[in-house]
Amino acid sequence: MDLIETGRIVNTHGLRGEVKIEVWADSAEALCSFRRLFVDGVERRVERGRAQKGFAIVKLAGIDSIDEAEKVKNRVVYVPREDIPLKEGGYLLADLVGCRAVDENGGALGTVTDVLSLPGGEVLEIHGEREILVPLVEEFLLDADTKAGTVTVRLIEGM
Repeated sequence: MDLIETGRIVNTHGLRGEVKIEVWADSAEALCSFRRLFVDGVERRVERGRAQKGFAIVKLAGIDSIDEAEKVKNRVVYVPREDIPLKEGGYLLADLVGCRAVDENGGALGTVTDVLSLPGGEVLEIHGEREILVPLVEEFLLDADTKAGTVTVRLIEGM
């Protein structure tokens, strides 16, 4: 089963086993919508969840006290790829890593090595003859064909 990192349990919440999750997915609401999450390789059913100040507050099956919740603190939370709804032609940011990057004229730029989350938004890190950082916005990311393993980007002067 292919698991995707979607957050990290940063603290307990209350006395009945709820955990506070720092969200690495689209939103806290999106994370709370999943029926199951994986922590330490163990599948946990989501009994309830809600968004609170950008975090997800989640009650996981089998974690019923603050002591049990404390044991999973600082653990990464995963969602099965098969549970993530994607629109036709949609992709996950993780799918871009490893893709061959070309400019709008088809010229090779290198390989996408990472997707950085910066305060201004996500940025593609491309390594080739030189390192190139490309903002992950429609103006610069012209096409992403993850099945073919290519991304087409528009560069601006100085990039």
